[in-house]
Amino acid sequence: MAEPIRLQKYFTDCGVLSRRAAERAIAEGRVRVNGRVAAIGDRIDPLTDRVEYDGRPILPPADTRRHYLLLNKPRGYVTTASDEKGRRTVTDLVRDLGTRVYPVGRLDMDSEGLLLLTDDGEFANHLTHPRHEIPKIYHVTLSPSPTPAQLAALAAPMQLDGYSLRPVGVKRLAENELEMTLYEGRNRQIRRMCEAVGLKVLRLRRVAIGRIPLGELPVGHWRHLTREEVLYLFPNASDEPSINKDKEGI
Repeated sequence: MAEPIRLQKYFTDCGVLSRRAAERAIAEGRVRVNGRVAAIGDRIDPLTDRVEYDGRPILPPADTRRHYLLLNKPRGYVTTASDEKGRRTVTDLVRDLGTRVYPVGRLDMDSEGLLLLTDDGEFANHLTHPRHEIPKIYHVTLSPSPTPAQLAALAAPMQLDGYSLRPVGVKRLAENELEMTLYEGRNRQIRRMCEAVGLKVLRLRRVAIGRIPLGELPVGHWRHLTREEVLYLFPNASDEPSINKDKEGI
């Protein structure tokens, strides 16, 4: 017997429906568990309970372990699972994992550094929720060298598209390099903030998410998160992570 999980999570684990789509299907009476109509909030044992969606059985994946990866994203890769323009995607870099994962959040094509990928929908939803509090830390190379007034402007309350940004931590690392700490991730936020005060971003690299650093992982390589790192990011994680301490992706 496996640990009971929420029914909508079972659908995301099986790759059939997103959490919200599963909730709609359950509310519409289209899902049955062991022959009875399911209700929102139901939990199931994925190994013993029979789940049907529109009369079709939904079988558990062969490998029910979830995968949590940390990738050192290079420039020139788009943060999607596929790209209609044929550009290189971050999932191209993790094909040797042998199972399908997708990125959590975004780094634009010209940005680099720490990116998480997973096949756990609940984990991804938790990390991308607006209330998520774990900071993301970036090293930013700029032109020209920021003046004290520009540094003060970056650290002061700022608006983008009429939205009031949460305070950003700003620390000078070198003459033209800053460390910026964000608690949210608006579209191209750092680049647009810097542009607003007259600075051009030459290099943008995410170096940590909270207490999890990019470290010395080579560009284009990946590693599994440890169980401790998974639980730090997502304390409610119930599945046993797939961890291989001896392997790094190339």
